[in-house]
Amino acid sequence: MNQRFIVTKEHRRFTEFANAVRRGHTIGLCFGPAGVGKTLSARRYARWDQTHDLLTDWGPRTEDDANVYAALAKSRTVLYTPSVLTTPRTLQEELHEVVTRTNICIEQHLHPVGQGPIVTSRKRHFENYVQLIIVDESERLRATALELLRDRYDRDNIALILIGMPGLEKQFSHYPQFYSRVGFAHQYRPLGNDELLFVLQRHWVTLGKTLDPADFTDAQAIAAIARITRGNFRLLERLFPQVERILKINELDTITDDVIEAAASTLVIGVT
Repeated sequence: MNQRFIVTKEHRRFTEFANAVRRGHTIGLCFGPAGVGKTLSARRYARWDQTHDLLTDWGPRTEDDANVYAALAKSRTVLYTPSVLTTPRTLQEELHEVVTRTNICIEQHLHPVGQGPIVTSRKRHFENYVQLIIVDESERLRATALELLRDRYDRDNIALILIGMPGLEKQFSHYPQFYSRVGFAHQYRPLGNDELLFVLQRHWVTLGKTLDPADFTDAQAIAAIARITRGNFRLLERLFPQVERILKINELDTITDDVIEAAASTLVIGVT
């Protein structure tokens, strides 16, 4: 999904939080309900949509890769998402691989050595340029995995952010050696009324329309969206393709509360 990223207040708050964790070389916890935008903000901060493919499909270089090197050199951040069945050994190996590859790319940006394939060599030492590791879906981690992360944090002085659902901070409080190193905790909240209106204006423009909160029909549509989504960013993003579909099928020009209700009826909406 190649939608333009919408910079909300919550994303700015996440950026400030991540910068503080990174500058302080500490551990931060970010928690919030599913769908509010935690992962989107983390990917944006780490420039992961731009860099992920190169770091995953490690092979011959192209001229376009210079842009990826520059992005990694600017973010100095690695984003890692453990699978449900990730073992501590797998976590250790996968993190080592992505951090090593990121360091190689940053070195390529700072000290270009020409084109051609880059091969990791055990004989060559790369400086540790990575300053922050963000772990998404971190409630999947167990005690041994947390100890591995703590050990990396202690040895390499790389800041760490763990992202998860509400209650994450309570879950990790059961591991005092890890929890004592936590410097910041950040709650990622759903969209407030002003932010919701800002995001909706962008969606109206995308559909070639203008949103006027003072117009009764638009006000009803806004109220319906607020009631249905409760400020959940992911649900909002899922709703509008259906709104567009309803408008086309019925040859309608105006987004009304009936259109919103019809669009919402096609979605599986859980508790937000």
